[in-house]
Parts: sequence; structure tokens; C-alpha cells
Amino acid sequence: QVQLVESGGGLVQAGGSLTLSCAASTRIFNISSMAWYRQAPGNQRELVAIITSGGSANYAESAKGRFTISRDNDKNTVTLQMNSLKPEDTAVYYCNVVSSMWSYWGRGTQVTVSS
Repeated sequence: QVQLVESGGGLVQAGGSLTLSCAASTRIFNISSMAWYRQAPGNQRELVAIITSGGSANYAESAKGRFTISRDNDKNTVTLQMNSLKPEDTAVYYCNVVSSMWSYWGRGTQVTVSS
């Protein structure tokens, strides 16, 4: 059973940086995309950034210019570098991996940005 484990969340002041990482417990084959979503209290889960198997990345407007997503195909890991964090970035961040067989989700990691 594949598990995705996120790490790197925490408490940071506005303007600070955090790096989130996500690793799969076992090898996932035929990955089409890897992504980060977030969900703030009372809000729906939203896409933050996504990267395809070919390395093409797309970002939510709120993340453009501040966040960078990257992946390691050999290690089945995806990373989200978050800079210039704002209080509105506070949320639980979830890792998502889509393969030809399934869509996998992590349990989430809390990011809290204080003003």
C-alpha cells in the first residue's frame, strides 16, 4: 500500500520561508503529475502547484513568483519551496501523486504563518 508522507511544515513569520517535501513509501510507476494542494479552515481544498512528468510546472495565482515546485523522478519525491510567506498561506498542505492507476494523497502538513 502506497503512502505519501509530507514533512517540512511548521510555524513561520510573515516573509519567511518553508520547504515542504513529500515522499512515497514505495515506488510509484507511471506517474503523470505530482502536486501540492492546501486547505484552510472553512475553505475548499485548492491546487497550489503541479508538475508533470516532463517537468512542466503550473501555479495558482497566489503562489506565482513565491513558490517553486520540483520533483525527483528517481526518488518519487516532490518538493515545494515557499518564500515570502503570508498569513493567508496558512493551511494544511497536501501532497498528491497521480499515476495511471490511482491518485494518491498524503495526510497533510500544517503551515502556519504569523503576522
